[in-house]
Amino acid sequence: MNNPLTYADSGVDIDKANKLVDRIKDIAKTTPRSGVMGEIGGFGGLFSLNLSNVANPVLVSSTDGVGTKLKIAFMMDKHDTIGIDLVAMCVNDIIVQGAKPLFFLDYLAMGVLDNDVAEKIILGIAKGCNQAGCALIGGETAEMPGLYQKGEYDLSGFSVGIVGNDKIIDGSYIRNGHKLIGLASNGVHSNGFSFVRKILFEKCKYTVDTTLNDLESTLGEELLKPTTIYVPTILSLIRDLPIHGIVHVTGGGIDENIIRVIPEACKAIVRRDVWEIPPIFKIMQKEGSVSDFEMQRTFNNGIGMVIVVPDASAQEVMDRLGAMNEKAYFIGEVESRENNENQTQWV
Repeated sequence: MNNPLTYADSGVDIDKANKLVDRIKDIAKTTPRSGVMGEIGGFGGLFSLNLSNVANPVLVSSTDGVGTKLKIAFMMDKHDTIGIDLVAMCVNDIIVQGAKPLFFLDYLAMGVLDNDVAEKIILGIAKGCNQAGCALIGGETAEMPGLYQKGEYDLSGFSVGIVGNDKIIDGSYIRNGHKLIGLASNGVHSNGFSFVRKILFEKCKYTVDTTLNDLESTLGEELLKPTTIYVPTILSLIRDLPIHGIVHVTGGGIDENIIRVIPEACKAIVRRDVWEIPPIFKIMQKEGSVSDFEMQRTFNNGIGMVIVVPDASAQEVMDRLGAMNEKAYFIGEVESRENNENQTQWV
């Protein structure tokens, strides 16, 4: 047969993929955790559960991606932090229920496999796993020519954590008089980037290299700041203090996320102007002529987590956060709700 075709002729290079797997094996070894069995390369990741210190264990799982924040990484050709965002979006969802992250798996798809870029991405994932105290035990790297434009990729992840059944934080103990404590974000995190790009790049015609007076870095560097991983902070709090509700402020902002933990008989009173709003949000609101309502339901606006605690313990929680150098604010309280009232009210 003349000129026989190979898989590589269709754009999929198996040899290149195998070389990447060897690199990933070494990276995964930098995220050690008790329970990990085997190494990267099997059909599935193995993890042995030690349940001796967990009564009535419950597994908590979360999956997510980075969304169009990836576009900023493409524009800057900077790929070493986007993996931290990926881990953060999953483990921050797990920790709000009181679960300690155990392991993480990733999915990376490229049109044409670039091992150097892939390695940078996975090194970021490993860094995020180390911040969260979980292990990278597996994943999938797919080369799909024709599906993604040159230089672009998609990224998603999956994490599993564990918590004792009687330690699950689900908001059921939240009552009238509880205090709301906000943990500062370091910027936009990983939500609302379609809107971010619409305002800053389409309307304002800025580029990732644009420098603005209120920012300490270029616009691209500001937007690419990795999402804060709150796992160590939350684990320290729930170990010793009564934490009755935790909110990861993602898409929907405080408004739509806090009602996921507040009982229907309660409402959250959120006080404006009591925390420091990072300049990037003020820039976007001004340049895009965005209403307060639209900002509140799209972005975190400087608060990445909200903790709901009894009034009697609120100051102790704040003191602990201060000792951990965590920037935090009293941002409101819980009150009784009439049937026709919104569950989130700004004052």
